[in-house]
Amino acid sequence: MGKLSKSESVLAVVTGSVVLIVSFVTSSSSACSFPAIYNFGDSNSDTGADSVTFGRLPYPNGKTYFGIPSGRNCDGRLIIEFIAEKLGLPLLNSYLDSLQSNFRHGANFAASRATIQQVNGQLCEGRYSPLSLGIQLLQFEQLKVRTNEFYIQANSSQTKVKSDLPRPTDFSKALYTIDCGQNDLHYLVTTMTEDQANAAIPNITNQFVQIIEKLYQEGARKFWIHNTGPIGCLPLMVLYHPKSGDVDEIGCVKSYNEIAQEFNKQLKYRIYQLSCQLQGVELISVDIYSAKYTLIREATNYGFVNPFEYCCGNDNYKCWERSATNISACNDPSKYISWDSLHYTEAANYWIASRIVNGSFSDPPISLEKAC
Repeated sequence: MGKLSKSESVLAVVTGSVVLIVSFVTSSSSACSFPAIYNFGDSNSDTGADSVTFGRLPYPNGKTYFGIPSGRNCDGRLIIEFIAEKLGLPLLNSYLDSLQSNFRHGANFAASRATIQQVNGQLCEGRYSPLSLGIQLLQFEQLKVRTNEFYIQANSSQTKVKSDLPRPTDFSKALYTIDCGQNDLHYLVTTMTEDQANAAIPNITNQFVQIIEKLYQEGARKFWIHNTGPIGCLPLMVLYHPKSGDVDEIGCVKSYNEIAQEFNKQLKYRIYQLSCQLQGVELISVDIYSAKYTLIREATNYGFVNPFEYCCGNDNYKCWERSATNISACNDPSKYISWDSLHYTEAANYWIASRIVNGSFSDPPISLEKAC
């Protein structure tokens, strides 16, 4: 490999016997220069909200990159963190984490078990998070209002604002990322018939686009929106919620994935409609489903083990259970796609991130660096 310029960094992840090395250009004259990222979603991008609210996730979560539990349902970094690194920004702090958080370059409102839908009694009984997408929006609105108040007070008293607060002008220049829907679909496929689940999708996608509209009203203009992944390929669903004879060509639960695909189709259309209605907005839909399905289908080609095996936990103890102690984990998480039967490993997250940032899974086909 040739010598890298100062504007480049190399990220490497060992996946089994294969080493993936991608040179990420972190800044250039032609690339976007987003000053901040504001992220909304569920456990696929939660960097600490659920952990600081309901109790710290146990070790070995965090073992690969952080060495200690880091509030992530993962052995290391998440897709959103590789996105931040690609843009030359630091890892996002959870908005709810009160210790040493720095919001100068954005904030993360995502929370594990969060849904697009507002939590009702049924969702609460299912142990879904009260920190739904709507609550995350309220948290963002409060951050923005209070930030503006701090700057107004500082100007009037001629004092200096803390350097870990956002700049008010950055809210309209930031990238807004959303990755949510997996928990809504989990609720649908585990509590309803297929017809009932499909009938419930329009209401969920409507609530999703309402969040986008409200963020737009708050000044957001650049959006990077993930659809939902192949829920029927999660080891949790394949191993513990199987449906006899309902298997696709690679071993995933076919009907679960069909519901995910219907959700994604309707969400994409609603986002397209919104893009026609809102002026000066860039709404980029990222087909995370296809990226993840490709990885699962071709797992062994990229040095991973069977995609339905997972690294952390067993039938008796799950890696996300706070009461569990002495949880066992595999020696080499980089060989696994699934960390704990429900969430992806750092190696898998890196593989996915390195594929989506170039725009090949985006509509319109715009790379992350050109998203502005």
